[in-house]
Amino acid sequence: MRKLLSFLKYVLLLSVSAFLMWYALKELDFQKMWEEFRSADYGWVMVSVAMGVLAYLSRALRWQMQIEPTGHKPPLRNTYNAMMVGYLANLVLPRMGEVVRCSMLRRSDNLPINTGFGTVIAERIIDMVMLLAVIGLTFLVEFGRIRDFFLDLFSDKYTSLEHAISSLYWAFWVVLGSVAVLLFLGIRYLSLLRQNAFFRKAVRFARGMLQGVFSITKLNNPWAFWGHTLFVWLMYYGMSLTVFYALPATSDLGWGAALSILLVGTLGMAAPVQGGIGVYHLLVQATLLLYGVPKEAGMAYALLGHTSQTLLVVVMGVASFMDSMLRRARPAKRHAHTSSKAHELKR
Repeated sequence: MRKLLSFLKYVLLLSVSAFLMWYALKELDFQKMWEEFRSADYGWVMVSVAMGVLAYLSRALRWQMQIEPTGHKPPLRNTYNAMMVGYLANLVLPRMGEVVRCSMLRRSDNLPINTGFGTVIAERIIDMVMLLAVIGLTFLVEFGRIRDFFLDLFSDKYTSLEHAISSLYWAFWVVLGSVAVLLFLGIRYLSLLRQNAFFRKAVRFARGMLQGVFSITKLNNPWAFWGHTLFVWLMYYGMSLTVFYALPATSDLGWGAALSILLVGTLGMAAPVQGGIGVYHLLVQATLLLYGVPKEAGMAYALLGHTSQTLLVVVMGVASFMDSMLRRARPAKRHAHTSSKAHELKR
């Protein structure tokens, strides 16, 4: 039953991505878009890909720094492989990668799943803080265009949005009331709960996860950690900027436009569909229209940037998966060889 639900979820999300891509492409002149691809300078796309490689290596180093304060010291190779296989898994089913990467480090370095998951939560919180910084900087630099973009996006849906906010308001109070009741019951019957095996397991899991979350407060080298965080986001920004130079229609856009693309592109990639497919393309195309870039050129930019980075994740993720499988097979082979030798000696 669980496998069937996972399959249905995968098919549903893939269908949403396919519909969004169809919607983004349905009114475009493919001849004009093909001309954009023919005139593109793919050298700049390769520069963007190289920046992506550096960003992933830096993220792996940063994750290793997060894990060390928990008492576990996986080698960089293992953290990198786990991270890349996790990103590859996210292309199949969104958010599955977080579980996959923690499971891989559990097998290779005995890092508890809950502790590993806690470090991933901390990583996501840090990324959220950096995204908020990007939002603030983008609104400061490109306020006029970004304001128009969001006003156009929500103006036709104001009434439905108002109803949605009202529903969310009531949902918030229902959830808050439920949490308060659960807390009251938990405190009142705490002694009975402590005798329950499932409750004790849940408490141990939560403690391990919190250990992972708060590992960033016990870093051995905080400066290096935050330096890697800044470097990763500078690489993301560079990836947006360099693809501008690949197309004649976007080659004159400046650093402010790249900030706007970094913002909407990050929001698009965070959408709960495989690899942000469709959502990323629609948002980037709509943003480039604000800078006078035709729809076909905007879609060509989105396809170049997104496809090159997706292929990079696939190549690096598959290579990491193969490397981790080979490394797991080698010790087993050595063990079998040693056992046969011992058997010979006994004889």
